[in-house]
Amino acid sequence: MDAGDLVRSVKWMAALRAAGSAQGLRSVRSAWRRRRVDALGLPRPGAQRARVPGLAEGADPEPGGGVVRFARSSLRVRVAAGGAVFCGWDGAGPEPSYALAGPVPEADERAVLEPDTDGGWRVVSERVLVVVSRHGGVEVRTPGGVVLRRELPPRWWEPAAGAEGEARWVQRSEVAADARFFGLGGRAAGPRLRDGAYRLWNTDPGGAFEPGDDPLYITMPVQLVVADAGTHLAFHDNTWDGRVTLWEGEEGAGSGHDRPGRCEVRMEGGPLRYWVLVGTPARVLHGWASLTGAAALPPSWALGYQHARWGFGSEQEVRRVVAGYRERGLALSAVHLDIDHYRGHRVFTVDRERFPDLPGLAADLRREGVRLVSIVDPAVKVEPGLEVYESGCEADAFVRDARGHRVRGEVWPGESVFPDFTDPKVRAWWGGLYAERLVQGFSGVWHDMNEPVSFAAFGDPTLPRSARHVLEGRGGDHREAHNVYGLSMARAGYEGLCALRPEERPFVFSRSGWAGMQRYGGTWSGDVTTGWPGLRASLALVLGLGLCGVPYSGPDVGGFTGFPSPELFVRWFQLGAYLPLFRTHAAMSAGRREPWEFGAEVLEHAGAALRERGRLLPYFVTLSHLAHRTGAPYVRPVWWRSPEDRPLRDCEDAFLLGDSLLVAPVLERGADRRAVRLPRGRWYDTATGRAHEGPGQVLLDAPLSRIPVLARAGSVVPVAGAGGAVELEVWAPAAGRTGGGVLITDAGDGWERPEVVRFTTRWRGGVVTVEQEGAAEVGYPVRMRG
Repeated sequence: MDAGDLVRSVKWMAALRAAGSAQGLRSVRSAWRRRRVDALGLPRPGAQRARVPGLAEGADPEPGGGVVRFARSSLRVRVAAGGAVFCGWDGAGPEPSYALAGPVPEADERAVLEPDTDGGWRVVSERVLVVVSRHGGVEVRTPGGVVLRRELPPRWWEPAAGAEGEARWVQRSEVAADARFFGLGGRAAGPRLRDGAYRLWNTDPGGAFEPGDDPLYITMPVQLVVADAGTHLAFHDNTWDGRVTLWEGEEGAGSGHDRPGRCEVRMEGGPLRYWVLVGTPARVLHGWASLTGAAALPPSWALGYQHARWGFGSEQEVRRVVAGYRERGLALSAVHLDIDHYRGHRVFTVDRERFPDLPGLAADLRREGVRLVSIVDPAVKVEPGLEVYESGCEADAFVRDARGHRVRGEVWPGESVFPDFTDPKVRAWWGGLYAERLVQGFSGVWHDMNEPVSFAAFGDPTLPRSARHVLEGRGGDHREAHNVYGLSMARAGYEGLCALRPEERPFVFSRSGWAGMQRYGGTWSGDVTTGWPGLRASLALVLGLGLCGVPYSGPDVGGFTGFPSPELFVRWFQLGAYLPLFRTHAAMSAGRREPWEFGAEVLEHAGAALRERGRLLPYFVTLSHLAHRTGAPYVRPVWWRSPEDRPLRDCEDAFLLGDSLLVAPVLERGADRRAVRLPRGRWYDTATGRAHEGPGQVLLDAPLSRIPVLARAGSVVPVAGAGGAVELEVWAPAAGRTGGGVLITDAGDGWERPEVVRFTTRWRGGVVTVEQEGAAEVGYPVRMRG
């Protein structure tokens, strides 16, 4: 057990003691049971032998590249038509893959495999050059020959003859000395990833987390690397447990020579295969979305403010809270019900005593413009007569161990079994269960506890690693299935809701997931700690996930645990107002999260943030459609359009909202001013109208009533005007410059393809003019700023 496992075990024991002695005792039994099951079901460790590729012996051309044969391995290199590079060792191909959205991209027919000068080979294409050395090293270069990534020859450790087990492998890489690493899923520190090891195993940390806690709920072997020479994304398509270790480079290190940045990927099994995409950040994320699937488009109401709590306790309390928002003139889009609305925490049930008429409550709230969203956990209580349990047994839906027994764990309802979402038949069965949620009046779902979690007094709080899974018919165990369990559950829920309610876009967000999870919805922070470090972690998570292709996310505003001070709550609320998922949430043991609970001043400032979110809703709708179409996240690092600006790569306390706005949240106690680093160009302080020139740093006022927000010169920002009609807020371009913007309006929450309207701003005759593409006149009211 390493230090991280020990800390998690201590946190789990504390959480289980708080939950009650009976559940704590059951968690001890569950942990011992899991250990016994694995002792019987996992291969016994034995002798291993190391292997490297050896020398190149020849190559066979294929469309887009070819196969290079080495003495003890082979490497398939394939350049896709869009420029993405695939590399697969030991016969590994792009499929089967949980990450890919559909058919493997067509090969670039113009890519040519040809001999290289040192006995190796190269694949030459229009967008990228791949060079394979005679020892098995792989370089991904720009067409001009600049090296973006150098993969050193891999090494495998295989079971000796007659021994059981999986081949482990390690691959080491080098990048430019000036490069910075981002990504790897949801990480509490960052978004820039410092030197250190990052585990690839989706994990419930066992209580509230803060910066420094790792791993968390969503881990992905996705690296986005930014350097002067260019940006690239590297994705190791392997779902097994692993670890990525990073070392940043240093320019001029040692006798004036640069020391490259380094990366080491170690996996406990599975294929050694990876993709590399190169280009600008926007091009790379577009290519990544093309490869792994377009982000699901949330219904427009899901871009409004949402309120949740573990412990509403009753229908009367929900009505009281909603009335509180209405009476204070605070816009509310949705209320989320946690596991306390279930009967004894049993999934797909309702506590009829506390919620005697849930459909009536949902209908009443919907008439007020408020939707109900339900939590859904994967664990099903072992209870003969319980409909979900009985139907799951009949469908043979639950994960089994090596001896064929259903795997049992300990979760909120007690002893539970777990659906195998890697089985298409089980996904169809589970998706059909959401009909009960729709009958109860729910408009969306949030998936929790789906790493998956099984409470454990010690060890890993999940299923036995030897647990058997269908894995789309291939068969395998939990070592391979664990990281895609949440992804597969999200797929089951999303596809089930599409079938049950085909006229509406589903609203699904999930605590756990993997590469490609954006196809089925978004995510949230999970149980972020209440405190200023938790506030900072909230921003790191959203930015990092966006760079992994998951654009829709947000934190529990105020933190999941604890009692935020009025100042902390309002600063968190102000940040949340500019993030895609804007949701307050807390544990039943934590303080309230309704804005009026913090006093009149906080209520006033939170109300201002809510009104600004409402005013920007047309912009958020536009950003949601752009994320769906292009893969560009709503929330972007400030270096998004200027990755060559090195100081911007280290900026972690501000972000771009789309291309038009720069948001600088206050992340420190007592601050009423803050420094803001500006990208290149002119930026207007939206509060004062004052212009600032970038690149550089400015000091801006940040009173408790607001956080600094700047608008890019020339931007056209669609906003809600009087009566909710769309208006255009136009920020004057710099002299001699042009600008523009786009508006995408939602026709509703269905699947209708919306109209895309583009605008251009420029100076004419000493005044700023706005032009609408394809129209003689602008069809929206225009408000000039700057």
